[in-house]
Amino acid sequence: METKSASLIHGSQIIKFNNMKKVLFLACLFISTLLNAQSVKTITLTVSGNCEECKERIENAADIKGVKICTWDSKTKVAKITYDASKTSPELIQQAIAAAGHDTPTKKASSESYKKLPNCCRYRDGKCEK
Repeated sequence: METKSASLIHGSQIIKFNNMKKVLFLACLFISTLLNAQSVKTITLTVSGNCEECKERIENAADIKGVKICTWDSKTKVAKITYDASKTSPELIQQAIAAAGHDTPTKKASSESYKKLPNCCRYRDGKCEK
């Protein structure tokens, strides 16, 4: 009889241990999700450009490690960028966009990168005329 009760106690301890593992796993999952959510940020930047060709170039330039999505509106000249702050920063994103020839609030495109833009996309020279 003692053997049966000993195995029953042992069995309930296993069940409690398995339940505790599940709770611990779910707690860790929740905490990691919460921490990850805190590192994902969204910013808006004014980015100089003219047209849909600029839009493609700006969005592609912003596609660096850590950027989840970038959308640029050719009418408002505003880029909305969602990124992982643990992997990149607004400064690095603006550097990448400026390197593609487009001015941002803190980074101006170099003359060299600006001159590589197609004539239509040279926003410093005026409006796009195709």
